[in-house]
Amino acid sequence: MIIRCYGARGSIPVSGEEYLKYGGDTTCIEIRTKNDEIIILDAGSGIRRLGNRLLTEQRFEYNMIFTHSHWDHILGFPFFKPIYNQKSTINIMGCPSTQGNLKTLLSRTMSHPFFPFPFEQLRAKINYADNACRKSFRIDSIEILPINLSHPNLGMGYKLIEDGKTFVFLTDNELGYRHREGRAFEEYAEFAKEADLLIHDAEYTPDQYRVTRTWGHSTYIDALNLALTAGVKRLGLFHHNQDRNDAGQDAIVEKCRELIESKQNHMDCFALTQTTELTL
Repeated sequence: MIIRCYGARGSIPVSGEEYLKYGGDTTCIEIRTKNDEIIILDAGSGIRRLGNRLLTEQRFEYNMIFTHSHWDHILGFPFFKPIYNQKSTINIMGCPSTQGNLKTLLSRTMSHPFFPFPFEQLRAKINYADNACRKSFRIDSIEILPINLSHPNLGMGYKLIEDGKTFVFLTDNELGYRHREGRAFEEYAEFAKEADLLIHDAEYTPDQYRVTRTWGHSTYIDALNLALTAGVKRLGLFHHNQDRNDAGQDAIVEKCRELIESKQNHMDCFALTQTTELTL
């Protein structure tokens, strides 16, 4: 599978020369199956650039899965140009118990007086399914398993498996505090066990977390400990704080690598940018 990141920033999009390396767009991940089917995780501001690319490629069929309904994960939907194209078919999947009715949710992002074009006039064919919280489901050659996130207002993380390769995506997951319906640290470690790639929320430093505990996000130390406990091959730090510049994010990556080396471990650790592309 091919994994492309179009947004790795948390909470709100940012811009400026201090954010050039990691980017300012919020959560959007594209996965291509071995048969080149398209899976999109979340519709943060990064989905705008993804939509432009897909139209350039003349691709009009997509599967879209949402982790949860907080603003930074849905705000890009009205700017995803394929929704205005009658050739487009979008299969949208979510979990009603954590996100509510997805059609109602997405229509609100385009409601009067906040957006000029009404949701009801979109030209794409949009199908809705509530299968994203089942024990497992399939999209083309990829098996997908969900797990509850530890996050205010609930949410779902996902494990994607294709031909023995495993990608685990746990954004907006607070390991230091167990929110309603969240899971214990040990359960997340088991879920991610020996994954080829774990992308995990690593928004805060320990100092920041003294103030932000219960806000729904992890420290980079907790994310690193989870990856080490799970024995994953690669850890991608994600959901970068909106006030953290490139130099600050570089320092976090370097600190993680030092800690990994001190444990005589060989796990690869990096921070995602909004142009990261990985192949499993």
